[in-house]
Amino acid sequence: MSDPDAGAYSWVRSFRIWDTYFAIIWLATLVSVLGTDYPGRPVRVVAAALLVPLVPLFVWVGRPVLRGDPPEERRALAYLVAAVALFLPSAILVGETRLMTFALVPQCFMTLRMRRALEAVAVINLAPVAGWALVWWPSDREVFFNGLFAVVSLVFSVAVGGWVIRIIEQSQERAALIAELDASRHEISRLSTAHGALAERERMAREIHDTLAQGFTSLLMLTQAVEAELDHDLPQARRHLALMDETARQNLAEARALVAGGAPADLEGASLPDALHRLAARHGATLDVTGRVRPLPAGPEVVALRACQEALTNARKHAGSSTGAGISLRYTDGALTVSVRDDGCGFDPRAVTGGYGLAGLRARAAEAGGTAQVCSAPGDGTTVTVRLPVPSPRSAW
Repeated sequence: MSDPDAGAYSWVRSFRIWDTYFAIIWLATLVSVLGTDYPGRPVRVVAAALLVPLVPLFVWVGRPVLRGDPPEERRALAYLVAAVALFLPSAILVGETRLMTFALVPQCFMTLRMRRALEAVAVINLAPVAGWALVWWPSDREVFFNGLFAVVSLVFSVAVGGWVIRIIEQSQERAALIAELDASRHEISRLSTAHGALAERERMAREIHDTLAQGFTSLLMLTQAVEAELDHDLPQARRHLALMDETARQNLAEARALVAGGAPADLEGASLPDALHRLAARHGATLDVTGRVRPLPAGPEVVALRACQEALTNARKHAGSSTGAGISLRYTDGALTVSVRDDGCGFDPRAVTGGYGLAGLRARAAEAGGTAQVCSAPGDGTTVTVRLPVPSPRSAW
């Protein structure tokens, strides 16, 4: 889940610090006003009394405005007008009240646009000195130093305001960046889920094509052969019926293995040469195994078995049941090579543009880090060769 405060300004996330800052400035101003010797006590009490409403005004109006994201400028302007209306009379009566500018000036930049904020800051810094000079008629020296202090305070306020504006902009940019990253994360998650579903669908399509579809194709071809043999070659028809029974049972076992997500039925509890021997017997093919036979990871063995199933089914489907076929299985130190050769009519591999067969065969080999090659020509048979990397027997030591 994303952070619910990701779009908030940085000072909102730590607003207690700002509350403490405002309270310290207000309390220091109140103490300064009441503790000074000039003007008289009644004037100082009036000035202090004007400062008291600033606290509930800030709590009930100012805080909600400052915490706005972004602050509503019309409400902010009304709040600041009320705060300045309380501040100016007190600041005109007692010069120490001007300490309160350190709490009011940042609020101007927090809530107003730059032009209005500068205007408000100028009033807060300059108007108290001008009013104080008109009310009390101090000496020229006092007016000069108080005016100088007001100008320096104004410059400092503008500098602080620029810093506040930069903080706001950085916070807004961070909030926008976090929102973009969050949206990107959700989009990546959605695309990853969609890609996973597509990859799983492609895998299931290959598995169904290489198992169930091939088995049903064999059953269909055997059914046609039996129909042709029933009238004149009953023994051969019975042999084909037995083969149909075996193929149907094999298809059922493959379906159960597919649902369970386990190994192919031929490899269940058997070595790869044993599985290929049973496959070759069902298709009337020969099997030649060379090299040192050894247990291998399930991945390469499944790819080799599926490649042989695909090649033998294609040979029977396109070249006829009378076509001779042979399987060659070769173990070497770092590779497993399986080849299926038939003496059928052949074809032009470049002319094949559709279907799952050859594309699925190459995809399986590529996923296992190997290669699949189909060599054929019209009238010259077909050879399918799959070469897969496997662990060297030396790595077992």
